[in-house]
Amino acid sequence: MSDAAQTPIAVSAIPPEELDAFTSKLIIAMKTVFDPEIPVDIYELGLIYKVDVADNKDVTVDMTLTAPNCPVAGEMPVNVKAALELVDGIGEVTVNMTFDPPWTPDRMSEEAKLELNMF
Repeated sequence: MSDAAQTPIAVSAIPPEELDAFTSKLIIAMKTVFDPEIPVDIYELGLIYKVDVADNKDVTVDMTLTAPNCPVAGEMPVNVKAALELVDGIGEVTVNMTFDPPWTPDRMSEEAKLELNMF
């Protein structure tokens, strides 16, 4: 195998302990946002697909909705952005909507499934 075939691994300039603490704060913030039709937060519902934290603490979130025709499709990303902007030390926040892959109930946490009696 040649060296050119190896993919470099990105390493954060943020120390691991600080990144873990910051990530915990991001999760807490996202858990304050609820789908208005379901009494479970968007994080536990599995609507957050990806969170990227840049070295300057700019944050990019890829998220989805339970359905593309969700009545809050326009406001949900705004709500997520507003919640994240309250995190101390955060940089710019970008929230991207995606429906690929489509959301399914399999993405929900055990906590969400218990809350919704889906066992």
